[in-house]
Amino acid sequence: MSDIGDWFRSIPAITRYWFAATVAVPLVGKLGLISPAYFFLWPEAFLYRFQIWRPITATFYFPVGPGTGFLYLVNLYFLYQYSTRLETGAFDGRPADYLFMLLFNWICIVITGLAMDMQLLMIPLIMSVLYVWAQLNRDMIVSFWFGTRFKACYLPWVILGFNYIIGGSVINELIGNLVGHLYFFLMFRYPMDLGGRNFLSTPQFFSTISQNLRVH
Repeated sequence: MSDIGDWFRSIPAITRYWFAATVAVPLVGKLGLISPAYFFLWPEAFLYRFQIWRPITATFYFPVGPGTGFLYLVNLYFLYQYSTRLETGAFDGRPADYLFMLLFNWICIVITGLAMDMQLLMIPLIMSVLYVWAQLNRDMIVSFWFGTRFKACYLPWVILGFNYIIGGSVINELIGNLVGHLYFFLMFRYPMDLGGRNFLSTPQFFSTISQNLRVH
């Protein structure tokens, strides 16, 4: 157990909290401690019954069962792998900026989810982070299933096809990729490569929040 604890504590702070919540919330639903019906993003319940927690729980919940367990575990791995790489790579020493990126992507995904009646937001947020990592490391050669190798910039689209095979839908992955592209374009592509203004700037109070996360 100490090995698991050491591994868990070695995960960078923001990814660690995100990973833990993505394990804990489905477990709570699976054990029946809280009805999973309270975890879904239902527009009517959120907008008219003021059940304001739903965008948060829908981000961490996934209905794990015989038909969905593998898809859940694969995306949990993607969360751990690529959020860790991004937090310790491009955002190393800048936890406030990473937290702001997650919040920006999450808000875009929640708005899209409400508009499109998407009840679960776990996969779109994970994919948005994976997309940003892939674009920042676009020429890196990555390995995927069965020994296939290709440039990282293609990874989000390969995963979209892979998840379609094992899960039967591409909407979640597509929304995640589009939101990730929006963030990447506004934060990196437009101001750095095209000489445009920087529309995204991390608010100062995010530094305080990120410091508290790192302390704990």
